[in-house]
Amino acid sequence: MQPPLFCTAYLPPIAYMALLSRYQQVLIEQCESFPKQTYRNRCVILTGNGLMTLSVHVVHTQGNHTLTSDMGITYAENWNIKHLRAIRAAYNASPYFLYYQDELESILMHPYDRLIDLNHALLLFLLNKMKINTQVEYTTDFISPKEVDGDDYRYTITPKQPCPITISPYDQVFADRFPFFPNLSSLDLLFNLGPDSKRYLDSIAIQ
Repeated sequence: MQPPLFCTAYLPPIAYMALLSRYQQVLIEQCESFPKQTYRNRCVILTGNGLMTLSVHVVHTQGNHTLTSDMGITYAENWNIKHLRAIRAAYNASPYFLYYQDELESILMHPYDRLIDLNHALLLFLLNKMKINTQVEYTTDFISPKEVDGDDYRYTITPKQPCPITISPYDQVFADRFPFFPNLSSLDLLFNLGPDSKRYLDSIAIQ
């Protein structure tokens, strides 16, 4: 049986990490034609003004049929600096932001050429800080959904559809202003729960 398939994701949502952490090994799809409006190059955080979507500015190096593995990044508009400012404003008051901010800033300020490499560095950061031991590998050919022999989450964890699992409440920074928002970027979980993040992910019921 194949390892479960995941899409690449920029600071992936909590459901992504909850599912990924259940496996010893996963495959991340990089041979697909890059789809628009997904978590592949965006994440959602909670700010003092409500939800905010942060998007990586990408370059289709091969036109509309650019593979995910070839998707480039442009820094012309300093999106990474804007992301860091937004993250800092949103989570500076969280219990664990100071423990992780320097390493996160180092990754986001590094000039990656490809989205897949930026996402990989951020995923390793999250896996390390959350103490998740899942081994991550990448596809070498596109695997059609009809050919998948195992679990396939490439197209189920998406902002276009409801979250596939139930995210139970935890303390969020602006709980005095807003109701609980489930399935934000995993940064929200890490900055609020810190070393207890893995225990929380393990507690999520998955059908």
